[in-house]
Amino acid sequence: MQFTDVRPAEPFELSAAARALLAERAERAVGAARRQRAPALAAVTVPIPAELDASAVVLRARGPDDRYFCFEQPDRDGFALAGLGCAIALEASGPGRFREVAVRARDLGRRAYVDDPASDADRPAAAGPVFVGGFAFAPDGGANPEWAELSPASLTLPEVALVRHRGQARLTISLVADVDDVAEALVERAERRLEGLAPAAMPLLDPDPVQPTRVASAAPPEHFEQAVARAVERIQSGELQKIVLAREVRAHSATEHDPGAVLGALREVFPACFCWCVGTPGLAFVGASPELLVRRDGARAATVALAGTTGRSADPAVDDHLGEQLLGSVKDREEQAIVARRIERTLEPVSVWVTAADDPVIVKVQNVQHLATPIRAQLADPVPAVELAGMLLPTPAVGGEPRERALPLIPALEGLDRGWYAGAVGWTDLAEDGEFCVALRCALLRGKIAHLYAGCGIVRDSVPEAELAESEAKLDALLPLLS
Repeated sequence: MQFTDVRPAEPFELSAAARALLAERAERAVGAARRQRAPALAAVTVPIPAELDASAVVLRARGPDDRYFCFEQPDRDGFALAGLGCAIALEASGPGRFREVAVRARDLGRRAYVDDPASDADRPAAAGPVFVGGFAFAPDGGANPEWAELSPASLTLPEVALVRHRGQARLTISLVADVDDVAEALVERAERRLEGLAPAAMPLLDPDPVQPTRVASAAPPEHFEQAVARAVERIQSGELQKIVLAREVRAHSATEHDPGAVLGALREVFPACFCWCVGTPGLAFVGASPELLVRRDGARAATVALAGTTGRSADPAVDDHLGEQLLGSVKDREEQAIVARRIERTLEPVSVWVTAADDPVIVKVQNVQHLATPIRAQLADPVPAVELAGMLLPTPAVGGEPRERALPLIPALEGLDRGWYAGAVGWTDLAEDGEFCVALRCALLRGKIAHLYAGCGIVRDSVPEAELAESEAKLDALLPLLS
């Protein structure tokens, strides 16, 4: 991977005052860890130039043993969050995995020596210590070897986090002290991490590879069509209202897939989407999702019911006509309404009020357009963003309805381990605010092999051939970049 340095490295050096503050907080964190026999957090947040490319900085600085994380939505006032290293990892599995990691994050927050957010009125969202990562689709998802480095629930507190939003940017250095740690050694380790940072530009995809990439379905396309047909039979018998079925396609390259180049291309092509890269020493999970699972800001929560898909056209008149057909499609409106009703019912028990738009709107991305209904809620209790994500996932947009009947059928009909596909990727802070997107239009990169996933909502009127064609359209979000 070749990065281009564009500025000197000074933006990442701590001032004498910032270093002294970090050292003081590290001493306090070590003391708290020893008194309470539990990890404690020390962090300092400083301004950095907003023109820096946070993701490129992190991808350039990562070492072979590092975890890293990039999460962007360029069209949302240039939002970008990137993290490097692991100060502490929170992992869990099983049905209670969301609550378990939320409780552990809250517990660490009780022993946190950090900046007061009120002292920096211009700081962007996600400034300060943040936990980043995601969750598998199923409680124990990702059992197959290709997912081995991503637990069913995995949130990491990066040693270094950079965030940019609305013309403001911040860098946060985080230390987690344990009972045997020495404060000065923790600060020195943090400074070594900062010394590895330098401004950079994102690498580019090779436009003309020497050898072509071989693309093949993990299972024959006919297998997917047969699964759709069996699902339609169950729906027509009254057993289900809807079920989402996915398929996997693999891209075998002559050289290793470059996650930085793929992420750079995704954010250029899909600037309205959540573009992410969750990286470990052995893999990178990348994607560009149009679907917000949940965003919490204090007592306010927001989400989107997204379901129903059609293609795009280079001709504006044809493109608009396709959107109008989607709005008028009984099949797609039914699929979309199922998702919206389920989300509203899920949020109502923890909310003062929940409101949804009366009618869906069209959301257009590069290669497809969807039906979407924005949904907002005023929370009755401060439910953490992570736990809200756990309540909502999986929505009928990626699971099915009724949930208790659909979910056991999905692996039986699909015949694949979804891992983090259709799970959640995002971040949460010490105030338990944050945001997570649904992990769609994504690929798992492992060396020379990329595993791509796409799913379709199956309802009473679904046609197997049409659902296969829809899955191909969704795969086209990433496949051209990888092949």
